[in-house]
Amino acid sequence: MKTKVLFSALIVLAATATAQNLTKVSVQGYVYVDKNNNGIRDKNEEGIKDVRISDQSEIVLTNAEGHYRLESDGARGYIFAIQPNHYIIKGPFWKKISSDQREVSIDFPVTPAPRTNSFTFVHASDTHLSEQSLPRLTKLRSMVDSIKPAFMLVTGDLVRDALRVSEKEASSLYEMYVREIAKFSVPVWNVPGNHEIFGIERHKSLVSEKHPLYGKKMYRHYLGPDYYSFSYGGIHFIGVNSVDYHDLLYYGNIDSLQLDWIKRDVSVLDNSIPIVTFNHIPFFSGGLSMMEYSDEEPGSFLITINGKKQFRHVVTNAPALFEIMKSHNYPVALGGHYHYSQKFTFEAEGNKTEFHQTGAIVGPASDGGFTMPSGFVLYTVTNGKITDRKFITLK
Repeated sequence: MKTKVLFSALIVLAATATAQNLTKVSVQGYVYVDKNNNGIRDKNEEGIKDVRISDQSEIVLTNAEGHYRLESDGARGYIFAIQPNHYIIKGPFWKKISSDQREVSIDFPVTPAPRTNSFTFVHASDTHLSEQSLPRLTKLRSMVDSIKPAFMLVTGDLVRDALRVSEKEASSLYEMYVREIAKFSVPVWNVPGNHEIFGIERHKSLVSEKHPLYGKKMYRHYLGPDYYSFSYGGIHFIGVNSVDYHDLLYYGNIDSLQLDWIKRDVSVLDNSIPIVTFNHIPFFSGGLSMMEYSDEEPGSFLITINGKKQFRHVVTNAPALFEIMKSHNYPVALGGHYHYSQKFTFEAEGNKTEFHQTGAIVGPASDGGFTMPSGFVLYTVTNGKITDRKFITLK
């Protein structure tokens, strides 16, 4: 009798495993140097070894020919290449896949990055794009085009609002953002803010939790990975999604799947390589102490989850990230959300991280009796170290 039961259990397990394998999407392709810029891998175009490819869960490496194969569950709807040092990914760093697919081929063409020991990058945030704020983003573009940085980081609140509006309105704002960002002459790396979370204020948006783009899915639909990494000029940059939600409210949090992914991402790095994170809701902020405490929604200070109260406007599980980073060179953590340009650090054993935030592109802000100008920060990197930080006002 026991043998029959065991045999039946093995059949069930085998059937379950087969069903799980059937849901996998087998993605394969090449990362290669596109010498003639035609977007097609030609016979004389060599592949790049040891480039990492991910779907935000699995991470695989390209082989000596630049070939990779990744078995994905397709849950998030894309895969992406982690840009390696000395190269720039041409076009989008991510490509859509579907769980309905079984086999798909996706290549990632790259070009060599400029060989220089010094470069600049821009940190912008809180564009809150709409027809009304579009002139400010246009002004930002003209300034960035003039400065000619290597790239720009935008730390969330990209659109005016997707929290409490209909799908039609939220989609139109996302489409505007995608369209306008494509006009920049430099690569733009985005992460989501709280205003990108679609429909969660259901009493205002009238959107169902079962909507296919509900919550974080709308961001992923239009802008791809909500957390990822890339390297440039000897620095490893990690785009973090620091916004989560519980029922009708957003709050600062990094979910466990993302923390696991970040741990695997940095595990292959030499401990001396500088790491810069960029995200919307900051890990720590002086802005919290400048604002008048409020219990009023939607901007209340506190949220209760599993019976425990916690701050909404900083990342309350930030120590989990710093535990991952404790043996790494982690000089700067960039954030947005408060619409103030801030820079602070503290003396702690083993911790040399500075916490920087930038002003809002959408306009000036006032809190604590101070007026904070609109603007962005220009960073200079020399020999793999951030050597200068300059806040530039957007008038």
